[in-house]
Amino acid sequence: MWLREHHRHKEIELFRKYLPWRFATLMLATRCFIAFLTLLILFTSAIEAQQKLSENIVLRWNQVALDAIRTTRTTPPIAARAFAVTHTCIFDAWAAYDDAAVGTRLGSSLRRPKGERNIAEKEKAISFAAYTALVDLFPSQKTTLFDNVMKSLGYDPADLSRDRTTPSGIGNLACQAVLDFRHHDGSNQLGDLRPEPYSDYTGYSPINTADMLKDPNRWQPIRVNGVPQRWLLPHWGLVRPFSLTSASEFRSYALSRGPFAHPGDSYRKQALAVVDLSARLDDREKVIAEYWADGPNTETPPGHWNLLAEQVSLRDSHDLDKDAKLFFILGNALLDSSIAAWDAKRYTDSIRPITVVRLMFGSARIRAWAGPGLGTQVIDCKDFRSYLPTPPFGGYISGHSAFSASAAEVLKRFTGSDSFGASFTAEPGTSIIEPGLTPTTRVTLFWLTFSEAADQAGMSRRYGGIHFESDDLVGRDVGRLVANEVWHKAMTYINGKSQE
Repeated sequence: MWLREHHRHKEIELFRKYLPWRFATLMLATRCFIAFLTLLILFTSAIEAQQKLSENIVLRWNQVALDAIRTTRTTPPIAARAFAVTHTCIFDAWAAYDDAAVGTRLGSSLRRPKGERNIAEKEKAISFAAYTALVDLFPSQKTTLFDNVMKSLGYDPADLSRDRTTPSGIGNLACQAVLDFRHHDGSNQLGDLRPEPYSDYTGYSPINTADMLKDPNRWQPIRVNGVPQRWLLPHWGLVRPFSLTSASEFRSYALSRGPFAHPGDSYRKQALAVVDLSARLDDREKVIAEYWADGPNTETPPGHWNLLAEQVSLRDSHDLDKDAKLFFILGNALLDSSIAAWDAKRYTDSIRPITVVRLMFGSARIRAWAGPGLGTQVIDCKDFRSYLPTPPFGGYISGHSAFSASAAEVLKRFTGSDSFGASFTAEPGTSIIEPGLTPTTRVTLFWLTFSEAADQAGMSRRYGGIHFESDDLVGRDVGRLVANEVWHKAMTYINGKSQE
């Protein structure tokens, strides 16, 4: 307004003088803007195309499995088996469309001619295999989850074809052969060894009770909301592995390194180490403990590593073929790790830190984490508590450590590098244990390598106060040993060299 009132004539002169320049500038800017928009559209289209390429049908069904595990509050060993069964069914269906791979149950008998080995046929066969597996594993989710996914993909969930010349028939046949095998693998999925699916049929009963410690080397159930714990899946060491000669293949290795027995100096020192970590817990260590905890109503530790594998798939632009192989290997590594870990747990029936600390120091007072929002204080030994809830089974070896080391080894071998480069950030006050209080500031966890992530997952259980150092370190060792066996066995199927 000021310019118009006092310099109107100068404005007109300037406008006339510089009109050609302004017009040229405007035209150039317009061209640049159009070029920018064109590049943006092309870039966005490329990203969308890449995402469409990367987010393949294997990842889609892996996500469905994760959803089912969360919804049904599935326990870690059962989740590991579910991933193994689902992705073995997917692999066996996919193998029918590969030049070399053979199925784990039906070999090469479903092989289709080259003209049918296209993405559409593979996707349909894989979807029917995954659907059949998941309905069998999680029947309660059939109508609410699995049927809807099939329909969204354009498939008929009622198609029960056994025609080996059709993709639906191949998916159904390949998966049913896997299910027929796994229904009698010792997991008691069907409840035929003892009523109720997955229930214990070994007659396990703890030597110690919640009120009396008879043997300071053996597991003692603790009371949760006034109710004594019951050992979770004490029969799991009897489940048939994918690659191990037996569940006890690495038992002697584990026993040569622990657990430390009472009375003994190492027994006492491991308890002191737990108390020391408890007293020094800071925000970062609490975030680490909670990030890797994966307790009830989550994807569980095996599911956590499946999620990390999805990140790797997207990072490396995997196609359907690569992920059919990756998740097949990973799922079975997690299954065999659960079996080896539970074999060691059941055989040693070992005590947890919370019991040892309360036992070893009697009426003494110690510095330790005092409870949610209370920080580190001097407390009575009898009041010692772990930062994370103590699980309902023996401590030696750590399942988390075995799962994580095994999965990390698979990812390292599959990608040809230990490089990972992932991170997680916890916002202030997002703790489940100490909501609104922890962490006080942003905490970011970053893993340069898969091995680093696995080591942190193992260490998280010690920060949580629920495992001794030997539980963790030997668990990692066993996990890597298991991964090696699974890798070599899986390669015989992938390369078509299996003699089964």
